[in-house]
Amino acid sequence: MEEASIPPPDDLDPETQHLLSRRAVREILRELDLRPSRRLGQHFLAEPAVLYHILRAARLTPGDIVLEVGPGLGVLTGELLRRARSVVAVELDRRLGAWLQERFGTHPRLKLLIADILQVEPGRLVDAPYKVIANLPYSITSAVLRHLLEAEPPPARLVLMVQWEVARRLVARPPDMSLLALSVQYYARAEIVHRVPAGCFVPPPQVDSAIVALEPLPVSRWDVTPQTFFRVARAGFLHPRRTLGKNLAEGLGVSKEDLAVRLQATGVAPDRRPETLSLEEWTSLCRLLDAARLLGQEEALPGASSTKGDARTSDP
Repeated sequence: MEEASIPPPDDLDPETQHLLSRRAVREILRELDLRPSRRLGQHFLAEPAVLYHILRAARLTPGDIVLEVGPGLGVLTGELLRRARSVVAVELDRRLGAWLQERFGTHPRLKLLIADILQVEPGRLVDAPYKVIANLPYSITSAVLRHLLEAEPPPARLVLMVQWEVARRLVARPPDMSLLALSVQYYARAEIVHRVPAGCFVPPPQVDSAIVALEPLPVSRWDVTPQTFFRVARAGFLHPRRTLGKNLAEGLGVSKEDLAVRLQATGVAPDRRPETLSLEEWTSLCRLLDAARLLGQEEALPGASSTKGDARTSDP
């Protein structure tokens, strides 16, 4: 992760520079009669240096296609249009959508969609290969992450703004794994690019944020299907304070005795906590349970009935 502060690039558009001032943000919000929504995670960037970190992490080329989720006031949108081939911006708030439409008009390389990103298929909005840049509200972070990472075709790279503690969980290693960490790392390599202080936004959130870069990798490298992997992982984290053996036995409907034998074969003790297992251990366990025909017919776990559906209610 980058620690040193890096000055913003000299080639930011003058209008972008203006929109990144706290005074300008407040004036626009008053003009739109828009009170930022906590539920929608509406905290507007007002720091040019942060924009620089986002753009650099995206590794844009003139031929890139970008899907931007949550463009807000369009400070990043304008810079993406200057650097990429085309941009599809998905905004949920209709008032912000009207502002963006007025600002960019009928820009030939911008497609603006007023919609919930969870209700549209990313791969149908853009041509492949494409990159994703998103500012994610805490309440739907895990849902949007899974939605984007499971898209067909998947993005080539994602650069996300998330809460600092969420970012730490995304890149966690044993003994601090979680269902969120597994859900992301099964699909991609995750890296924290830069910590973003709360004061860089208007209004400032209660906690710091972070820019995270994700590089999707082929899931075939695990030799475990997403359905099998997430069924076992959900069962493993069924009760946070219980051991892996007890969780799996209840969550998968397998006898503790049979399960203990299979766990021993992978070198995983039944009394271990699920957060101590590495991703490699989880996938090995999945392959063994699948081969032993201990998974049987999938049954719905509390709060989830499918891979994508469970993203809405899973960690965090």
